[in-house]
Amino acid sequence: MLSGEAVKLTFTGDVTRSLLIVDDDAPFRTRLARAMEKRGFNVVAVDCVQLGIEVAQESAPAFAVVDLRLGDGNGLDVVSALRDARPDARIVMLTGYGNIATAVAAVKAGAVDYLPKPADADAVESALLADGRPLPQPPENPMSADRVRWEHIQRVFEQCDRNVSETARRLKMHRRTLQRILNKHAPRA
Repeated sequence: MLSGEAVKLTFTGDVTRSLLIVDDDAPFRTRLARAMEKRGFNVVAVDCVQLGIEVAQESAPAFAVVDLRLGDGNGLDVVSALRDARPDARIVMLTGYGNIATAVAAVKAGAVDYLPKPADADAVESALLADGRPLPQPPENPMSADRVRWEHIQRVFEQCDRNVSETARRLKMHRRTLQRILNKHAPRA
């Protein structure tokens, strides 16, 4: 979000399809918001815990997609605020740092599903609109393990301001190995 940018914090139109997206990855948040609007959702997209809690308390959306790790805190705080404001809200947690402990914490806080990033709009919509099945149907064309690895490395690289040494340290790999990976083209799907 740019400073001075006007942020839509209330829902207009059909509130039964109101969707709050809380994610600090601006390109991902924008793409997901547009894709969900095309699917008929009434979207408010924000980039921090504070704004997510504010929208949850003032507008109580029917649906929410919340990133676990945000610049100003933990997405679980937004989930708790949503649960307090609207107990029947369907909340999906997203994260690039998935593990069993955080998945359990997300479900205990009130999320109905937990998806690894990068998640596509089809997977998010399926999770939000799941009709009581324990798990959504598997995707038709899931990303390959190589592609998931590539996406994760690229995300950490961007989060480290494109600093190869820092990225290698955080990924616990040798700097030269990381440089070779970054110089290759992304694997297909």
